[in-house]
Amino acid sequence: MGLNVYLSGEIHTDWREQIIEACQGLDVSFSAPVTDHAASDDCGVAILGEEPNKYWHDHKGAMVNAIRTRKGIEDADVVVVRFGEKYKQWNAAFDAGFAAALGKSLIILQQPEHDHALKEVDAAALAMCRTPGQVAEILRYVLTGGLPA
Repeated sequence: MGLNVYLSGEIHTDWREQIIEACQGLDVSFSAPVTDHAASDDCGVAILGEEPNKYWHDHKGAMVNAIRTRKGIEDADVVVVRFGEKYKQWNAAFDAGFAAALGKSLIILQQPEHDHALKEVDAAALAMCRTPGQVAEILRYVLTGGLPA
């Protein structure tokens, strides 16, 4: 049994790489949104044309990015959503809700100071983790039935 895992959320730290590295040797394939912040913000106007109004600039980018995000979440067996420390990640909350609505197995990765704000998101998840290592151990357990050493 293999797993397709979509890694959504915060793009400013290396949490994705930590999970991928910790899952070496497992039958897991990973996908993610575009994590180059500038490319993600500007993809709509770079492809579809400039917008003088920042709202429409952002709207075009969000629509183009949604093509990749929807495909990644729809194809995933497990969706991991990381809520980082620096920014309010409304898009991550939307991804978690979309994944939950599709009945995807959802793992949330967050720090304790977000517990109250994310209580409804956490309630929809099958697991809430504090570290990328915990996410990797869940994936290892799902695939092998083995507990951490």
